[in-house]
Amino acid sequence: MREIAVVDGLIVDPAEAPADAVRVDASGCVLLPGLVDLHTHLREPGREDAETIETGSRAAARGGWTAVHAMANTNPVSDTAGVVEQVWSRGHEIGLVDVFPVGAVTVGLKGEHLSEMGAMAHSKARVRAFSDDGVCVYDPVIMRRALEYVKTFDGVIIQHAQDLRLTEGSQMHEGDVSAELGLAGWPAVAEESIVVRDALLAGHVGSRVHIQHLSTAGAVDIVRWAKAKGYDVTAEATPHHLNLTHEEARSYDPRFKVNPPLRTHEDVQALREGLADGTIDIIATDHAPHASENKDCEWAAASFGMTGLETAVGAVQAAMVDTGLMTWRDVARVMSEVPARIGRVDHLHGRPIAVGEPANLVLVDPQAKHTVDPATQASRSRNTPFAGRELPGRAVGTFLRGVPTYLDPRFDQTFEGVPA
Repeated sequence: MREIAVVDGLIVDPAEAPADAVRVDASGCVLLPGLVDLHTHLREPGREDAETIETGSRAAARGGWTAVHAMANTNPVSDTAGVVEQVWSRGHEIGLVDVFPVGAVTVGLKGEHLSEMGAMAHSKARVRAFSDDGVCVYDPVIMRRALEYVKTFDGVIIQHAQDLRLTEGSQMHEGDVSAELGLAGWPAVAEESIVVRDALLAGHVGSRVHIQHLSTAGAVDIVRWAKAKGYDVTAEATPHHLNLTHEEARSYDPRFKVNPPLRTHEDVQALREGLADGTIDIIATDHAPHASENKDCEWAAASFGMTGLETAVGAVQAAMVDTGLMTWRDVARVMSEVPARIGRVDHLHGRPIAVGEPANLVLVDPQAKHTVDPATQASRSRNTPFAGRELPGRAVGTFLRGVPTYLDPRFDQTFEGVPA
């Protein structure tokens, strides 16, 4: 059993803890550096009916996250210094997690003209990650220019890989299930063709590209090839793509409608193996909350997306730890250390649990089996694909610079006035 102490937001030697320090008995728990999500939708400004920075931050804290990167597809779009500073300031004001805005690559996410990336990079939000997530940066000339531009301030382009011409009207993975259900298919090649194009572009200009939510075995192979070539390519997988397949669509439950879609068992296995061997660098949630009217409807009319901040730990434990593919040390790497490095916030997050480091920490109870109940979650939205399912573990204590931002009820007598 290990002991640590926290004083003034920093980890110190336990011998230096004051006599009246609050003591937490975390027997049976795993202590990890606070989780860092490189792919979160907080919807504010513009869609506060689905989520706000406050409700999203509370959901993140409950899930063990101490930092989230907020995607740019807000209204107005986060394509100027003014908007990203608004998002950053609101996150700082709430103070439950560090909110790092992701700037749009193109004005209005339209793919026609580059956004004010330099202004956003030099704003008080210090944006280093840029994405048109939800929309692919489709024009290769625009993509090349973006990759060249972010090199000047050590930024990264984060790509939603989707050939729009191959996915028009698509509703789910293209395969035998889509054919049986009569739903338009989203073919694997529509993802893979963009991944290989952008890997080549990144290699050509010597810049960094990060591929969001890999979902196909072919995309994993392409990233593996790109890394072998020495291209600066990183990639992520989501908890839902690591656990669920296109068979879920047979229910016609819109909770399982997501972009990119849930794919085959073989794809799931390839993602798990790619994450285990380091081809896939990180896990990111793609937390995509929606108002009830956008999900409580027929499949064809429903919005794409799933919530994920509060269920990620249990879903990752089920897919990767309990299967023996990863250890909790590996989880720290793919859910904290590497995402912090990719997002260029590793001076604050994803740090070692060592004396002198910021006390951004999460306690995980691997034995805390629980059935997911959307009604008890902190997110404003209820569109979790794990509703009614049992997950094996969860975060029970989250600390941002030593301050508890979420504590399981077991600690009620230890701390008072902490969000539950």
